Amino acid sequence: MKKFKITFNSPVTLGFIFVCFAVLVLGFLTGGLSNQLLFMSYHSSLLDPLTYVRFFTHVLGHSGWDHYIGNSAYILLLGPMLEEKYGSKRLLQIILITALVTGIVNYVLFWNVALCGASGVVFAFILLTSFTSFKEGEIPLTFILVAIIFLGQQIYDGLFVQDDISNLSHIIGGIIGAVVGYRLNRK
Repeated sequence: MKKFKITFNSPVTLGFIFVCFAVLVLGFLTGGLSNQLLFMSYHSSLLDPLTYVRFFTHVLGHSGWDHYIGNSAYILLLGPMLEEKYGSKRLLQIILITALVTGIVNYVLFWNVALCGASGVVFAFILLTSFTSFKEGEIPLTFILVAIIFLGQQIYDGLFVQDDISNLSHIIGGIIGAVVGYRLNRK
């Protein structure tokens, strides 16, 4: 009988999920203070060096287990396929770009809103995944449907649903995933 071994098949995807988990536990241990200090992007002084750190690190923080599990499920589902197709370095770049852009947009547009969580990354992955079979001169129907369903829902929710969800971050993440997916696959 052949022995099976567990492989660390997607280092960026798994590393990201494990770091998010560690940040979540740290948040519970500090009563949320670590999230406020390092893992939420909000309007703070541009003289504070942590403002710039939080533009990137807010994607590591989550408001609770449900938030973490929801994002992790999508990232674990989509991340390994994307990491295999585009490579670990490229996937890390996509995560960092999404974090930076969503962090800056939240800082500029929403002075009284703290942003925390990997939902923008999730939406970048969702739209990026729909480009995996893209060919020059074609637009995959899967991309069109995913864009309509996921982004359409976020636009609707942003306009008509009152909750603590940053729909704009989801939309921005989706746009980043679509642009990157198109650019990486057009050759």
